[in-house]
Amino acid sequence: MKLLLTNDDGIYGQGILELADVLNKKGHKVILVAPDRERSAAGHSITLHKPLRVTELSIAKLNNVSCYKVNGTPADCVKIGLEKLTDYRPDFVISGINNGLNLGYDVLYSGTVSAAIEAFMMGYNAMAVSLVPDIYKNFKGAAYRIDEILARIRTEKYSENLLLNINVPDEKELKNIDIKITCLGKSIYKDCFEERVDPAGNKYYWLTGKRDERLKQNTDLWAVNNKNISITPLKLDLSDYKICKELKHDFS
Repeated sequence: MKLLLTNDDGIYGQGILELADVLNKKGHKVILVAPDRERSAAGHSITLHKPLRVTELSIAKLNNVSCYKVNGTPADCVKIGLEKLTDYRPDFVISGINNGLNLGYDVLYSGTVSAAIEAFMMGYNAMAVSLVPDIYKNFKGAAYRIDEILARIRTEKYSENLLLNINVPDEKELKNIDIKITCLGKSIYKDCFEERVDPAGNKYYWLTGKRDERLKQNTDLWAVNNKNISITPLKLDLSDYKICKELKHDFS
């Protein structure tokens, strides 16, 4: 396959380098276009009021892979990568492998997922890939499972382009764990701000909090909690059709 890779951890992030290495060695045509620094939780922001600068890099382990760093957001990287830096149409745009989960409502904040959404909006198949953090940091194992998922997907079968959010549990051995097709769960944070005092005696607040995970069966949260790979197909239509019909009665 022809692939464009990006992320929100920066071009030297372990996840994107392991993914690029594995996919390149598996025979895929790969190009990397990623931020010059970490852009976690950047959401779908784009750069409007300063120029974007692109620098081509040579990364030792990535033979035959064109690598570019961009002083912008993940969404910027996708836009400029597809419009200016590729001379072919990618079969998939892959964002990741992210160092951290993107489950439930987290997809609304995630730079990783937003990069995939940008590619989808531009008419491409896209996936966001995240490794749920633990002690192993098994990005290479996750990368091999992504290669397997690519091999099993036949994009011509589907009526629309694909937008997939994939979360992989961080297990020492990932080869034989199951893949579940899931829906988004509900992840809610409580007690989000911790109040502190600086050395000058002034109050400030640090974003923190605990996750209230509602592990409903067949959701992404449930699947990963049970040591499965979760694949959640996403869509962008946020319209509430039920309330729309009800409101029409009030305004008719």
